[in-house]
Formats: sequence, structure tokens, C-alpha cells
Amino acid sequence: MNNNITLQPGQLTLKDLRAVWSTHAPLALADEAWSAIIASANLVDAIVAKGDPAYGVNTGFGILAKADIPHDQLAALQQNLILSHAVGTGPLLSDAIVRLIVLTKIGSLARGYSGVRPVIVETLIALYNAGIMPAIPSQGSVGASGDLAPLAHMTLAMLGVGQVRHNGELVEAGDALRAAGIEPVVLGAKEGLALINGTQVSTALALHGLFMAERLLEAAMVTGSLSVDAARGSDAPFDARIHAVRGQPGQIAAAAIYRELVAGSAIRASHLVGDERVQDPYSLRCQPQVMGAVMDLIANAGRTLLIEANAVTDNPLLFLDAEGGGDIVSGGNFHAEPVAFAADTLALAIAEIGALAERRIALLIDANLSGLPAFLVREPGLNSGFMIAHVTAAALASENKSHAHPASVDSLPTSANQEDHVSMATFAARRLDQMAHNTAVIVGIELLAAAQGIEFHRPLQSSQHLEHVHAQLRAQVAPYDADRFFAPDIEAARRLVVDGALSASCKELFTVLHP
Repeated sequence: MNNNITLQPGQLTLKDLRAVWSTHAPLALADEAWSAIIASANLVDAIVAKGDPAYGVNTGFGILAKADIPHDQLAALQQNLILSHAVGTGPLLSDAIVRLIVLTKIGSLARGYSGVRPVIVETLIALYNAGIMPAIPSQGSVGASGDLAPLAHMTLAMLGVGQVRHNGELVEAGDALRAAGIEPVVLGAKEGLALINGTQVSTALALHGLFMAERLLEAAMVTGSLSVDAARGSDAPFDARIHAVRGQPGQIAAAAIYRELVAGSAIRASHLVGDERVQDPYSLRCQPQVMGAVMDLIANAGRTLLIEANAVTDNPLLFLDAEGGGDIVSGGNFHAEPVAFAADTLALAIAEIGALAERRIALLIDANLSGLPAFLVREPGLNSGFMIAHVTAAALASENKSHAHPASVDSLPTSANQEDHVSMATFAARRLDQMAHNTAVIVGIELLAAAQGIEFHRPLQSSQHLEHVHAQLRAQVAPYDADRFFAPDIEAARRLVVDGALSASCKELFTVLHP
């Protein structure tokens, strides 16, 4: 994709999805996709005309599937489905996540297995292009039978019901549609069910977690390298031969990145001779092993989520034959177990990034381990320095341990035990945002601590990459010469982490993370 998005159903890439997550650009569906949508909708019309029971077309839903619905009530059936299922609660999802939801729902419907009319896809595209973001509460889905409640709130916007967000403001959906010249839709047979069945919400939340995890990994590798120099650590553990004989691909790639980040450091050169230490603590020495494993987890989750972002996950599905007829088949593609597992592994990755960074902060403030002034401040005692900043990092690392408990091992049956095993994928993915922000603070505090450690080695210089990072920070945060109001410094460092700024100057080192 470029600035203008032409969506080829089933062919989204992670690069495309990152672009939609970070910016809003006009969207169009590839011309060749419309024929499959039309053929699928025609098959629904034929099923309705024939009158044979077909789940979600002319029957009730869930355990009410045995209830036959008369032809003249099919539109009311779909309208009632949306209104009754719009039961979400909690904070609204961000525009970035809603863009991913709408995009992936359009892509799923446009593959031609869902039986919706072109007007449904056209309306979703019109909402997207007008910047009208459905107001979707973040809680209320168990990640099976689709993300029913949140997707019902998405669909309300198409009906002109409820609220939407436009230019950052909450407005009535009907008013926003009128202002944009968009006609509210009247749902036809199966269309409401096609819109609310699916894993698009849990997938979008997990993609948000994936992209945040990528930024955290990059930032923590940069700050971890800066900590190596601040603590006058060794670069020997990054030797390629060590990692080659183990063979783990992420570890090999991570070690190569660390070698490049610290290459040419005069601080390192200054203690090659006469340093009585034999080995560094694990939080410095084992960074390739830990962060390489994190890299592999992130890559595996990315592969799963990319498949899901392109998938058809509603129910039932329509399969056309060469003669223009076909079958309507009920299954369970709405069960979000793959997303739940991917989100659970991302939670582990995010927690471990923060856990290792917290240990390096602890090392840097300990004069016995780092050789630096206690708590990284001159006149410790009069000044507390980084003492309580580390406490904040420890608190957040501990909080992430609780958040990292797998959500996918839980299940509460719903719909009178018709839906007797669910994935909890939506919560599994939703918690990643909080975890990511916790870890961003931890890594931000490490950035401050490591940069402060570098100050004590002046006039010696670190590597070219790390000196650039040090200068980026110092453009916003002065050296810590004496105690001062510390929270603004931490917030500035956190923003550098969240915005991806720390690795921007050495982006070529991290191309392995961005397939």
C-alpha cells in the first residue's frame, strides 16, 4: 500500500497493516473484488427465495437457531440482532484500532464468502474514508461466536444509530452520516450476522500489541546497549560464534544488532585492559538470548495475526459452484483461539522486555555492580537520584507479571451452553496495550539511567549509534545533576520509546523485525 490504499482481499501485508495503524489514508477496494461479493449476495437471495432453513439467513441465532423467521421479518431479524448485541462497555477503542477493525472486516467480507450486498462494503469504505470511526467499547467479547458486542457497535454506525468519533470528537452517528452524505443501510438477510461474526476486533487489538511490541523490542535493544557502555560491560557476549553454535535464529539476529549498536565505543575500548571483572551479570550478558527469544515470539505472533487479518471468520459461509449455485455451510471460524494464543505469547514478550530492562536499571543504580555513583547522582544521600525511579520500574514490571498470565486457558460457556468453549482472545489482546505502556515506562527509565551513566564516563564517547540516541534524549532532558521533579523526564523518555524514535536513526539494523 501507498498513501492511497487499494485493498486486495486476502493480500494484506504486515507493512500495510502498520500503515493503517499509524495513519489514516483513503481506501478503495480493488475492482476485481466486486464480482465475488455480488455472486455471494445472489446466492443468499436464492436461498431466501427457496425457503429452506439456513442458519442466520432465515433462522434465529445461537441456541435459537431452530426458530424459523418468516420472509417479511428477515430485515427486522438482522436489525434486532445488531441492537440486542450492542452491549459493550468500557473505554472506547482508539481510532488506530478501529481503523484496523474496519479495514479487516471489509477485507473479510470482500472475499465473497459472507453473502453481503455490495452496499454493505461500500458503506464501510465510505465511513472509513470520511474518518467516521464507530464508537466501539473495549469490553464485552469472549472471543468466540465472533467479537459479537464490539462488532455490533461497529455496525450501529452503518445504521446511523449510537455515536461515532469524528476528528476526535464524539457525535451522533446519524448526524455524522448526514454531514458526510452517507445513507444509513437497511440490513438484508444474513448481513447483520456477517458483520458481527468474526475475529476482527481481537485481531486488531492483537495487531496493536504486536506493533507496540516491535517498538519496545527495538527501544530496549538500544537502551540495553547503552547500559552495557554505562556499566562498562563487555561486548564479547555478542560474538557471532557463540550464537551460531546454538542456532536460534532470533538470538543470532539479536546478537548482530547488539554488535552494531556498540561498535566503535571508546568507553568499551577504555577498559579492554586491566578490568578485573570476568563476566557481566545476565541482564547485560544474556541480552541476545533473551531478546532473541522475544524476537522469535513476536515474529511467530505476527505470522498468525497476518493470516487472521486476511481470513474469512464469520458463519455460516457460502461456497459457490461453477453453475452459479452453491452451499451454505455452518462452521466455527469465528473462534479466535489462534488470536488468543498469539496475544498470550505477545504478553510474555512484552513482560520479558520490561523485566530485563528493570534488572539493568537495578544494576546501574547499584554502585557495587556498576562502579558508578550510587543511584546515578553526585552527592548521594543529599540526593536520592534514580532510587525511586527504579521503584516505579519494579512496580510496573511486577504488574506486567500478573497481566502476562495466559488468558486463553480460561473459558466461560455462553448462550445457554451452545457456545461452550470460548477463547477469551479479546481480553488477551486488549491487555497488551496496558502492558506495552508499562514496559515503555520501564525502558524509558532505563534510557534515562543509562544516559546518566554515560555522563560519568565523559569525555569518552560511546558508539556512533548510541551517541545519537544520547543526544536525542539530551535535546529533551538535561543531565541529572541534582534532585528535581522527575516525572516529566520519565514521560519524555517514555514518549521516545512509544513513538519509535530511539531506533529511527538506526532503522536498517531492525529490518529483520519488519517483514
